[in-house]
Amino acid sequence: MQTIDDFSTFTLPAPDLDALRREYADLNVALDGASTSRARLAVIARWDEIRRRFDSWEQLTMVRFEQDTANPAHKRARDLRNELAPKLTALDVEIKRKLLAAPDRPALERKLGRQAFALWAADVAAFEPAIQADLTREAALANEYTELVASAKLEFDSKTVNLAGIQPYTESPDRDVRYRAQQTRWSFFSQNRVQLDRIFDDLVKLRHGMARKLGLPSFVPLGYQRMHRVDYDASDVERFRAEVVREVVPLAQAIMAARAKALGLEKLMFWDEPVTNRSGNVLPRGDRAWIVASARAAFAAMNGTLGDFFKMLVDRGLLDLENRPGKAGGGFCTSFPTHGVPFIFANFNGTAHDVEVLIHEMGHAFQNWSSRRAKLLDYLWPTSESAEIDSMGMEFLSHPQLERFFDGDAARFRLEHIADQIERLPYMVAVDHFQHLVYATPDASPAQRNDMWRTLEARYMPWRDYGDLEYPAQGGRWQAQLHIYQIPFYYIDYALAACCALQFWARSQDDYAGALADYVRLCARGGEAPFQELVRSANLKSPFAPGVLSDVTRRARVAIGV
Repeated sequence: MQTIDDFSTFTLPAPDLDALRREYADLNVALDGASTSRARLAVIARWDEIRRRFDSWEQLTMVRFEQDTANPAHKRARDLRNELAPKLTALDVEIKRKLLAAPDRPALERKLGRQAFALWAADVAAFEPAIQADLTREAALANEYTELVASAKLEFDSKTVNLAGIQPYTESPDRDVRYRAQQTRWSFFSQNRVQLDRIFDDLVKLRHGMARKLGLPSFVPLGYQRMHRVDYDASDVERFRAEVVREVVPLAQAIMAARAKALGLEKLMFWDEPVTNRSGNVLPRGDRAWIVASARAAFAAMNGTLGDFFKMLVDRGLLDLENRPGKAGGGFCTSFPTHGVPFIFANFNGTAHDVEVLIHEMGHAFQNWSSRRAKLLDYLWPTSESAEIDSMGMEFLSHPQLERFFDGDAARFRLEHIADQIERLPYMVAVDHFQHLVYATPDASPAQRNDMWRTLEARYMPWRDYGDLEYPAQGGRWQAQLHIYQIPFYYIDYALAACCALQFWARSQDDYAGALADYVRLCARGGEAPFQELVRSANLKSPFAPGVLSDVTRRARVAIGV
């Protein structure tokens, strides 16, 4: 593998489509002519190298655009990526079809693992040349949403901030400040209502059209194929959502009631929910540089390899943590397979979330680095719900190190972190349920979609009251969730992973070394197995198993004391 010494100067050449087509033509000839498993495996190795090369360029292109969404050169590269990606998908699907039909497939599965073939089968089912142009259009619409949200310039208390920059004000101990901050935040969405509705309506109809072209009744099964859900289905998810209503919603309501009491309020309003104490939320004791230095010490204390890995990320500039104008919102981790290193992207805003997001994305990064030598590109990352166990598990396993960030408030933060995970579970499943409803009724109007969301909020978050915040009160809260626009059906993953990560937390209370060892081994497996097999291999129980959520909530209730 090559190395990245300084990410700020890291570049990769743009792929040449004609050259790629020639390489794939050679692969197909070699694959057709392969008479032994050994010969076929050699072709697969060549194919994997090409895929890693394209994926590295694709991820770098995405990162540069997210770092500066207004940069014309980054936009042009992003547009080229949007144009090339579906074309490469078509070339890959042709190879995958041949491998799925290979006469020696059992021998190939023994060598490469059955999971790759399950993933390839989902990819083949999710693509036909007829939807190639639609995929390009879908990427353009998703990027339009990213640019729109990144363009926010909110005037608040004589300052101009973006959506990440308004966040500290929404957590102010001053109730009037956080109310006004929410007014300011939602005014942006209100002012851009028409564009937000139009982008999503176009996306829903486009995705439904793709599903129909593939012979599917709706986008729902196509969405599951694209998310590589190979060992559970929509009925499993539906049962899990119902279990959240039974087991988690009552505890979340109790947490919110306790929060109202702690704040001295008769009625907890939406703008009060982010605050846990009259004196304000727990804050990190330093700035970005201090948090990074503290994280380096924390990771080294957890595991020597983990500490060395984080130092490498810092030294090579593989972290972009500052919030700034024009930068896309949110946080994520990606990687460059040709160089074997991940990259962490975040938007620090001076709240405890800075610590949380760094540790969360570090979980993703450590997993990817641990499995960087996987035999196939397909195994560098697990499927998304498994990947979120790695990130959320890291959050809980870092609990003993939190004094480094919060000093005497660390114990309080630990309990609030557990409570936050419980309180967020109903929202997570509401986002998933909403998407199922949306794609089952693709001709619904924007107003009807908002009504769907309001109905789901009443089911999953019955405590919520927006007062006179008109936009979210009318059902528009979902439009701030970028996953709904950009990565359809990516959200139940957080809920499933939270159920597993909370099990890591519970185990760590009794046997921290054992829980951490299982976590490290899980990261090293990457994506070589489907979700539920990876869960079992880490000595965890599947979220779909009866009673698992009940066990998790019982342990959390005792810890939180509600």
